[in-house]
Amino acid sequence: MVSTSRGQRSVQAFVVAIVSIAIAEIGDRTQLLSLALAAHYRKPWPIIAGIFVATIANHAVAGVLGRWLGVLLTPRVLDMLVGASMVAMALWVLRADTLRGNPEVSNKSAFLATAGAFFVAEIGDKTQIATLALAAAYPNLVAVVAGTTAGMLIANVPAVFIGDALSGKLPIRAMNYVAAVVFGVLGVIFIARAVMM
Repeated sequence: MVSTSRGQRSVQAFVVAIVSIAIAEIGDRTQLLSLALAAHYRKPWPIIAGIFVATIANHAVAGVLGRWLGVLLTPRVLDMLVGASMVAMALWVLRADTLRGNPEVSNKSAFLATAGAFFVAEIGDKTQIATLALAAAYPNLVAVVAGTTAGMLIANVPAVFIGDALSGKLPIRAMNYVAAVVFGVLGVIFIARAVMM
């Protein structure tokens, strides 16, 4: 019975992570970076591999930190903090992201440039913070990091293939509102769970 409960919680962690990150990534600076890299290099597979490696590395660090915090805090405090962070994410998503500086990248290989740029761009990004919060909330670190990485790929792989052809035509603002609602609902669920303990 315990293993089934753990298995269900792992599936729940994976699903919540994949959906949260895929939606949060829409219009995010790393998605804009995907568009810029695709337009510059026109080599989708090395760019996708770079995104994958950078995301796993970045989110694994965030996940380990989140798990550490999750062990230190009581379940009620943890759910309140995760809920509050999800509500904060909802508000953060409403603020449009832009690429600062010149989106041009060096002439290094597409893979290395993407991996380095993505790892740095993800530091302190809302998807990294969401990964930290999810890892604190769910005990299966592998399920969380796998879900957040899959969510990043779901949002960024199409951007790589589209390049910059459609970047000005996507309804980013509307998609940000949807992301804000998803984060807001998740936040309310975690807060309600904390209050009911």
